[in-house]
Amino acid sequence: MSHFSNIKTKIRNLDVLKTTLTNLGLDWKEGPATVRGYQGLTAKAAVVIEQSNDYDLGFSWNGQEYELVTDLQYWQQPLSVEGFLQKITQGYALETVLNESAKQGFAVTEQQKNEDGSVRLVVQRWSA
Repeated sequence: MSHFSNIKTKIRNLDVLKTTLTNLGLDWKEGPATVRGYQGLTAKAAVVIEQSNDYDLGFSWNGQEYELVTDLQYWQQPLSVEGFLQKITQGYALETVLNESAKQGFAVTEQQKNEDGSVRLVVQRWSA
């Protein structure tokens, strides 16, 4: 019986996910790589974050989105699973907006993190 939990996300772009993890200061390994779990069980993931207790977490493609794959019993992150996913989702959304804005010719003129954790972003585009 698998101890792994697959937690749905709205993450669909692997490159943006990798940038987000890097921006959050997380050490990750590019896959396909192995997520280590309970009693030597493993799962494959596109990105793996190793934990010091030898129980990893990763993001695995399910055909529509990248799911968080981990053994929740051995979660060893500074944030709860919900807090971790919230931080990843916020960073992913910000990176997506920055990428799409740049593609459309916008430049960031202001980026500010507010006390409540939200991000204020101002972009502008000059037309000739």
